[in-house]
Amino acid sequence: MNTIPHWINGAEVTSETTAPVFNPATGAEQAQVVLGGSTEIDAAVQAAAAAFETWQDSSLSQRVQVMFNFRQLLVDHEEELGRIISAEHGKTIDDARGEITRGREVVEYVCGLGDVLKGSFSDQVSRGVDVHNFRQPLGVVAGITPFNFPAMVPLWMHPVAIATGNTFILKPSERDPSAANFVAELYKKAGLPDGVFNVVHGGKDAVDAILTHPGIEAVSFVGSTPIAKYVHEQATAHGKRVQALGGAKNHAVVLPDADLEFAANHITAGAYGSAGERCMAVSVAVAVGDAADSLVEILTRKAGEVKVGPGDVPGIEMGPLVTKAAQERVENAVTTAHAQGATVVVDGRGLKIEGHEDGFFTGPSLLDHVTTEMDAYKEELFGPVLAIVRADSLDQAIELINANPYGNGTALFTGSGEAARRFQRRIKVGMIGINVPVPVPMSYYSFGGWKDSLIGDSPIHGPEGVRFYTRPKVVTTRWPEPRQQVTAGFNFPTSS
Repeated sequence: MNTIPHWINGAEVTSETTAPVFNPATGAEQAQVVLGGSTEIDAAVQAAAAAFETWQDSSLSQRVQVMFNFRQLLVDHEEELGRIISAEHGKTIDDARGEITRGREVVEYVCGLGDVLKGSFSDQVSRGVDVHNFRQPLGVVAGITPFNFPAMVPLWMHPVAIATGNTFILKPSERDPSAANFVAELYKKAGLPDGVFNVVHGGKDAVDAILTHPGIEAVSFVGSTPIAKYVHEQATAHGKRVQALGGAKNHAVVLPDADLEFAANHITAGAYGSAGERCMAVSVAVAVGDAADSLVEILTRKAGEVKVGPGDVPGIEMGPLVTKAAQERVENAVTTAHAQGATVVVDGRGLKIEGHEDGFFTGPSLLDHVTTEMDAYKEELFGPVLAIVRADSLDQAIELINANPYGNGTALFTGSGEAARRFQRRIKVGMIGINVPVPVPMSYYSFGGWKDSLIGDSPIHGPEGVRFYTRPKVVTTRWPEPRQQVTAGFNFPTSS
């Protein structure tokens, strides 16, 4: 049985406590991951703090060169890393490659960090006085990341942190931990000094140690809203900066003037891709007016065509859920929806894949006539379940979405520029797609929702990510000429 260790100060480190890691396609235990706590977190902090002393003084060119090397290694090892992700998460290898690509885009963004970190200079703000500003790294920072994107979400954090001069401790999900260790090895090959990037596996003990350790300056988190609130509360109480991205309930609105075949194609992929285990998954389709019956008819056909099976089999479009508990939770949600009055148009419960009968599979489920009072609408199911809510108008759809406590992503399918503009201006959601079902922004923008989808006010990656991992200094200078007498005043200084 393979044991997955921590990675601290450039070396593997073990712990006595372990937890099983399963293959979701077979249901079999395939490895053990070590679980750390305060002792391991403290060791990582000590290593990161020591590395920061020299890393913060490294040149921007040196840091960027490491990122160029790291980026190429991600390209060279994409297939291997994709298979590691698929084996522990369950998603298809193609989907895993996709998340690596989107994570790699953040590395490419920081390869051009010189332009982003440029300060400004103001000449002669007062007689003989100039002002300039620049940004400096925080120190030791940490990331706590979820199971659903074991490569991409951490890549939204640590390249930005490291390229700006910080050192980093990653606490990945213990459900699919191997990707983090693989990335650590790539960093070492890229020339990153030991201690700059560290990995500590664990559960709540490790999380709490990160949130309270006095040597950690900032914490980045992606996960459910209740845990995001907990992380934000605890970390800020201990004087840390916090990025805390929470859950979602993403709506795709379909107007009668939309190309329904096009909309249904993209909504199907957005709802069932990665088995719905995405914070940007389309979990609600709001069918407006006359679009409803035709849209449901097309979605029913397309849901039935989704190819479900092991993620490493070519042609498969949707793999298993990550755990048995997740499978049971999603299937129970469909049962509850039916009991509360929803119409189960497509039923994914009880799916068995030949040769993988013990895998954590469930098929796509499509629910019609869902109301905002039903659990299937209110809860983030995090599985391949698409709920259809019917609305009479675009304005009613906007009101429905704005009343939802989440505000991560939303989409509108329409052929009307006026409707699109009205939607994007009035909707209370952070990331919006127009005829785009999963509007994840490019790496040179920042990712973050509104309301309960973002706790605090710090989005991730892009310009906001650079600001999060650095702090500004403003320097006011005067260089008097030799023997020049400059009178000092006792009044509050002005620029005259």
